Parts: sequence; structure tokens; C-alpha cells
Amino acid sequence: MKSRRIARLFIGSLFLAGLVLCGEVFPKTTKIKMTTNIPANIITPNKIKTSLGTLEFFDGMPSKATISKLYDNLDLIRAVDVFLNAMPGASLYAMREGLRSLRAANDTLLITETLMDSRALFLTANTESIYVTTWLDLKGGPLVLEVPAGVLGLVDDFWFHYVTDIGNAGPDKGKGGKYLFLPPGYDGKVPDGYYVARSRTYGNWLLLRGYLVNGDPKPSVEDIKKNLRIYPLAKAATPSQTKFINISGKAVNTIHANTAEFYDEVNAVIQEEPADALDPELTGQLAAIGIQKGKPFQPDARLRKILEEAAAIGSATAKVLLFTSRNERCLYYSGSYWLMPFPGGSYEFLDNGARILDDRISFFYGATGITPAMAIEMVGVGSQYASCAQDARGEYLDGSKNYKLRLPANVPVKDFWSVVVYDTQTRSMLQTDNPFPSLNSTRGVKQNADGSTDIYFGPEAPKGKEGNWIQTVPGKGWFLLLRLYGALEPWFDKSWRPGEIERLD
Repeated sequence: MKSRRIARLFIGSLFLAGLVLCGEVFPKTTKIKMTTNIPANIITPNKIKTSLGTLEFFDGMPSKATISKLYDNLDLIRAVDVFLNAMPGASLYAMREGLRSLRAANDTLLITETLMDSRALFLTANTESIYVTTWLDLKGGPLVLEVPAGVLGLVDDFWFHYVTDIGNAGPDKGKGGKYLFLPPGYDGKVPDGYYVARSRTYGNWLLLRGYLVNGDPKPSVEDIKKNLRIYPLAKAATPSQTKFINISGKAVNTIHANTAEFYDEVNAVIQEEPADALDPELTGQLAAIGIQKGKPFQPDARLRKILEEAAAIGSATAKVLLFTSRNERCLYYSGSYWLMPFPGGSYEFLDNGARILDDRISFFYGATGITPAMAIEMVGVGSQYASCAQDARGEYLDGSKNYKLRLPANVPVKDFWSVVVYDTQTRSMLQTDNPFPSLNSTRGVKQNADGSTDIYFGPEAPKGKEGNWIQTVPGKGWFLLLRLYGALEPWFDKSWRPGEIERLD
């Protein structure tokens, strides 16, 4: 009897296994009282062929191999998202570490007394401004910044959120004044007489620009060093001496990693700053790969390998977005390769309430500093930007080739224009025989008879055109930024436009 019962059970199990192999638990002929016609599009097949390989299920239940494969893929997706969306934090972490390496913090500022050159690894810096920069740490309490007239600058928090403008785009309207920076959660008394700015983070980046006077940086440098001060509010009655360190000609790295080290940089910011400095969505992406405030970030070998791949995919994606946007709103002109950094004029990269993620990624991978003044139309104030990485035929700019860019007559600027060439790898100034890989309208550039200006690019200067030439390097790509300082209406209404970059050979 017992042997017959075992035999029946064995035969029954074989029958059930046969049904499972056919992808059904019950044969279609089985009659059950509760039956609904189930749409095919809500059913998970037993086998799904995907870019991840074949995924296997039993009646919707994933196999162990499929579970492992999909969790690895989910971690990869989350990690790529973190690379693309948390990039502002990693970028400012690298900036802070670079500034600290030169001893900048609070009342010690870095200044480029003879301008910034290509030794510095600094995202798309210019060669025309006197940079003044430091890291503001509000953990010790509010800080006061006294600025002279005639500077232009900004303060961004540790996640690259806009805090305030300074200078002609800020509340002092270019006349100078006292700014007071308050840390997160500050509820103390706020004295009168200050332009008050509240930050969501303790760490903040200060960047100011001074300008040349008849091509000479010295007058602005002297004015800044004499009149710019930073000190704690608690010591406003007896402020300490502000220190300046000249970093012109100094090598420094301020650029975030493109490897798994990127995630360590982001984790450092998370651990230092309030948890509510970020929105819960991004905080959730970070937590999904083990980055959480108050907890050690210790990815195991499996996750570290995934993070390496995610950083590679993320940085590759960012490069695509930086150099070849598929958003037509990023094109200054139809059929052109000139790109704008803030399509739609939103420094928050918003369009009808939606965040344009690709544009935000492109900007932060290639640049530093965020402010409404860079995005909105301000005729005759500040500077406007256009970038280009492709020639008139749509081919990437090649350091071994020769090119020409024509700027038509009457470039619409109140002040001056400049062209700076950058390295496609570092997004910093291209390192050539000239420490300043740039030209501007105040530096002896020759115009054509009709008032237009031709600028030449290549390994060797065209004969007789040396003053209008920027050197490039064989074996390296490059891109450029056209800056208009004090851009006028013909730039904004597009009645004036630069030519495309023409290859000459």
C-alpha cells in the first residue's frame, strides 16, 4: 500500500513538473470556479530575452540567477543615476579640496593677480578675469563678506544650489557692501546693515571676478586686496586681517573623479551636510547604493566593481551631453553647432515645471558656478556664453587640423569679447606653448577691412596671422567658448551671430 502511494505521488509530481515546463500551473482544460480572462500583457513569460541576457521565471517568480542579474543591474542603474544627478556635489567637493591644497578657507582667499592660465585644472575658466575665491565654512557661525564696488561674483552651497549674487547682478548693484551668510537652521538675531543670505549647507563656494583696467589687472587687484574682507559676525567689532594668496601660474586640480572614487567624494558631502540639504528623491538614489548620512560607505567587491562601471558609463554619458546635445533648444541657431548652456533661460534647468536633466548634466560636467545672472537676458551686464566642439561639417575639432572662425563686424558687446580653447578631457584650458590659449578684442586682434575678425586654430600659425591664432595640439581634441562681456541686444535677438568653425585643410 505504502509503495503504491509513493508511486502515485511520484507520478503526480512528474505531471506537475510537466505542466511547469509548459509554462502553466494548471492545464487549460482544468475547470475552476473562479476564472478571469487574464490579458497577455500583464503576464511575465517564463523566459525573457533582454540586453542583460535571458531572464528566467516560474510563473512570474524569478530564478536565483535572474535575481542576482537584476539586482546587479538595479545597482548599476542607481549608481549611474547618482553619477549624473549628484555631480554638483562631487564637483564642489573637488573644488574645496583644490582650494584647501592652496590653503584657502574663510578669511584666506586665493587671487589670480596675473590671471589664471592653463596650469590650473579648473572647469572652463577664463583668461580675462581676476579670480578671487575661497571656501566658506559656516559651522562656526555666520560670516560677513565686505566687497568693494566693481566686482562680480556668486556664492553656491555645497550641492551647487544658488545662494546669492554679488556685484552688479546682486543686491548691492555693483556698489559694494556687506553680505551676511547664515548657516542652516540659524535662528539667532540678524543685525541690520547687511545683505542677508541663508544657505542650506555649511560649506559654500565663493567666487568673485575683478576686471582689467586698460588691459592691466593691477588696479583691480589692489582695490580688492585693500577693500575685500571676510570675518565671523561674532568678531565684527574687531575683524581679523583677511589674507590673499596669489595663485597665478600655480597647478591645482579642482575636478571630480570619473572613477568609483566619485562616489567617495559624494559620500563626503553627505556626511558633512544636513540630511535635508537634498531632496528625498536624490537622497534615495544615494541610499540605494549605500551612501547614507551617519553610516559608513563600505561597498563590497561586487558593488565596487559595479560602481567602477557606473562611473565609466556616467562620465561617457556626460561627455555626449556636453559636446553633442540632442535638445534642439540648446542650439543657438538652426543648422548650427553653437550650443547655449541655459536653454530657456532657467538657471534651475526648468521647462514648464519639468527639470531638463540632460541640460543640467551637461552644464555641471563642463562648468562651475550657478546663478540666474548667467541664464537670464541682462543687456550690457555680466557675460554671455556659447560653446562649440564641432566644425561646420559636424566633425569634432581636431588638434592636428587647421580651422578658421569668423566673427562678423560689430560684435554686440559693451565691454569686449573673448575666445578660449579647452581640453576635451579635462574641460580646462588647453595646455599649449602659450599659458593663455585665448584671444580677446582688447589684445591686439586684427580686423578685416569690413570690420569682421578671423580667428585661426591649428598646430602652426598661418603666415601673417600670428596675432589672430590660437595653438592646438596634434592628437588632442578641443572645444571653445565664445564669451561676450556686456552682451547687447543683437546677441539676444540673434540678429548678430558668429560664423561656424571652418576646416581649412
